[in-house]
Amino acid sequence: MNAGVLVSVEVDAATIARGDQVMIGGQQFTVTDMTALRGGAKRVVFTGGESLVMTRATVLWAARHHPRRHRPRHPPAGTP
Repeated sequence: MNAGVLVSVEVDAATIARGDQVMIGGQQFTVTDMTALRGGAKRVVFTGGESLVMTRATVLWAARHHPRRHRPRHPPAGTP
């Protein structure tokens, strides 16, 4: 189990990362591998073997795991 929360991030060929989950045509795809191509493009491979070539102009929304933020607990007001 991956500890953390899923957040929505805008990704392009320069910022997409392994483990990102993208929705294309109503189907979810998880990025497993990437290869840099000429001109700033990137070939992205998904868990099912599908691939997508992202050009520098391609922009997608992805769900990405981020670690939880642990906020310090404050003592109740009036406690020494």
